[in-house]
Amino acid sequence: MRKSDKKRDNQLRSELTEVCEAVLEDIAGFQWLTHLVNYSDFPNSLKVICVFDTNESLDNYLLSGKNDFIQSLIHSELQKLNINLKPLRNHILFDTEENCKQQHDGNWAKRLT
Repeated sequence: MRKSDKKRDNQLRSELTEVCEAVLEDIAGFQWLTHLVNYSDFPNSLKVICVFDTNESLDNYLLSGKNDFIQSLIHSELQKLNINLKPLRNHILFDTEENCKQQHDGNWAKRLT
């Protein structure tokens, strides 16, 4: 990873941590988030993965009136870094601890590769 990529990754991590902290306070079942990116195709390759505890919690969030809350927070934080992704919803994925445990024995590194 180039020095400039490492710097951008640290900036991304910092801004996404802000999103995570806000969502943890407001959305039941939300656990954590992470991002994946290939810097040779940045920002097109950027994916933000939002993880909930169970499929039921995720379904409840997606069916709630707050189902754009996470996306709007991510959008705001990425704007601070001058990262414009269109359409943003194609860069945000949702997953659950429940699915990871069932399909990958809880191994997130394996699941995310």
